[in-house]
Amino acid sequence: MPYITVGKENSGDIDLYYEDHGTGMPVVLISGWPLSGASWEKQVPVLLEAGYRVITYDRRGFGWSARPASGYDYDTFASDLDILMCELDLGDATLVGFSMGGGEVARYIGTFGSQRVRGVAFISAIPPFLLKTDDNPEGVDGSVFDGMRRAIVEDRPGFLARFFQDFYNVDKFGGTRISDAAVQLSWKVAVGASAAATLACVSAWLIDFRDDLSLIKVSTLVFHGDADRIVPFEASGKRTHELIAGSRLVVVKGAPHGLNWTHAAELNHALLDFLKIVSAAMPARAKKAAKKRR
Repeated sequence: MPYITVGKENSGDIDLYYEDHGTGMPVVLISGWPLSGASWEKQVPVLLEAGYRVITYDRRGFGWSARPASGYDYDTFASDLDILMCELDLGDATLVGFSMGGGEVARYIGTFGSQRVRGVAFISAIPPFLLKTDDNPEGVDGSVFDGMRRAIVEDRPGFLARFFQDFYNVDKFGGTRISDAAVQLSWKVAVGASAAATLACVSAWLIDFRDDLSLIKVSTLVFHGDADRIVPFEASGKRTHELIAGSRLVVVKGAPHGLNWTHAAELNHALLDFLKIVSAAMPARAKKAAKKRR
């Protein structure tokens, strides 16, 4: 199993599990909370078939990655992503962030720039700023996140079971676009994550990414469902699109937060179209280099 070391905690290494498949222009898929890189199972085969190099990884504290006691903040997450990008020597890449993963995309560009990046995609993503404040009236009231933290501390497995009902809008799509077994699989992955990481990440979501988004000058896709009960479109995707000049917005009517499963065909189609746009905008030199990597 491939790992990259991103730090140390006392006597142990902090290692991130990753998968690196295919050839061609790199596409880095960054998962959402509280899942792992395995959550992209409906996207990876399609992207590989289309001729892309596809990289997934598990955020620290989740999946097969190490579970340190600290480091669950976006500066650290962005640093972890940068180490991965450098260790794999990725260039002309497209970063695709789902939900919490959209924060990594924004903070990575805001901190490390876009020298290695040709495109970014925000899928059901949390930027620009989820917390409601005086200068951010479109955000979500802080009491919602306080309630989540209390529920996680009191009964994390029970909270996660309820969470995935709204993650996939199971009352609408259960038995049609998603099976009970698939929902249970998500719960199993989530409940196997670090309890400390699961709790700490809730606070990380409240970071203001507006300055980071202002620095994004590469091709951008914003993809969101208008029935998202976890990260409401009006508070997130709509505003991200408005803040990034020239970004491409795709809103899926009736789609939930976890649309990478329930509306995988729609997302895959949009991603492939977007990646063609990214590729077409690449200089001839970069296209030639991508072809050599095939």
